[in-house]
Amino acid sequence: MLPMISDLEAMRTALSEARKAAEAGEVPIGAVVVHDGAIIAHGQNSVIRTSDPTAHAEIVAMRHAAGIRGNYRLNGCTVYVTLEPCAMCAGAMIHARIDRLVYGTADPKAGACGSVLSVLNHPQLNHQMQVGQGVLAEQCGDMLRVFFRDRRVKSE
Repeated sequence: MLPMISDLEAMRTALSEARKAAEAGEVPIGAVVVHDGAIIAHGQNSVIRTSDPTAHAEIVAMRHAAGIRGNYRLNGCTVYVTLEPCAMCAGAMIHARIDRLVYGTADPKAGACGSVLSVLNHPQLNHQMQVGQGVLAEQCGDMLRVFFRDRRVKSE
């Protein structure tokens, strides 16, 4: 039997995806999808490179996972993402029937998992999921702060 990946290991992989996004000039957000204890899909922000406003890291990773599984329903899967999902991504997770979400750092400007909105686990929705937060929060937040600080410096 294969060992189960830990939350820490999965988030480290998501951080690696975020670094790749930053290197490509994208906002550094990364995500992975885990099923049966193993990473089955990766994603990173690619909205600029693809001219696709929906190409957030979580969406990219879930699209890849759905293709691998041959089903848009991702029951039994966990999404790990470096930043609290926005309303679009949280809604997609509900429709995909994600079992669990783990995010690194909260998003006080657009977070839809409790920071600004509470899209997940609304009592009127027919799907509920476990939500974990704060895994490698400092590293996830630092990567975003450095990216935006550097962007401001370059624009001056």
